[in-house]
Amino acid sequence: MTRSRLTPEREGELFGAVLDLLREVGYDALTMDAIAARTRSSKATLYRQWGGKPELVAKALRELSPHNSSEVDTGSLRGDFHAMVCRGDDAEMARDTALLRGLFQAIHTHPDLHRALREQLVEPDSGELQTVVRRAVERGEIREDNPAKDFLPHMLLGVFFAREVVDVRPPDIEFLRQYVDAVVLPALEA
Repeated sequence: MTRSRLTPEREGELFGAVLDLLREVGYDALTMDAIAARTRSSKATLYRQWGGKPELVAKALRELSPHNSSEVDTGSLRGDFHAMVCRGDDAEMARDTALLRGLFQAIHTHPDLHRALREQLVEPDSGELQTVVRRAVERGEIREDNPAKDFLPHMLLGVFFAREVVDVRPPDIEFLRQYVDAVVLPALEA
């Protein structure tokens, strides 16, 4: 895919506008025409740069989300997880949870979106979590053969949807800290 010479600032503005528009209209109603109009870009540039709507949405999510968990290294697994969940604020987390919920509904009818989200978000985040877990194994905090390690992405992603279903509200930072301490860490340290 050909990359143009967009500055990082311009790319950030464009990604922010894509996510704002996505929040407003949802994935199904989101069009490249609307993105082009909102971002004052040509459709040709958008397609040349990202290939299509699924790739652009996934890239916007990846670039504007607080990511790279593998860079978090507090010296303890608990500290690392707490640092990861404290990267935003509660309002931002509620907004992003609603956005992800809408996208995960859309993947059922848009396999190209599913593929793009896996490539841009799920696989990199899983790899970063593996780095955090590997360091915890090296420090002796968890056993190498602990089977819960393989379910860590499921535990961490699932909490965002389960909280809304069970408690009818999005997770907040304090809830995630308690979840890490009561569910994730005991499973990994067992």
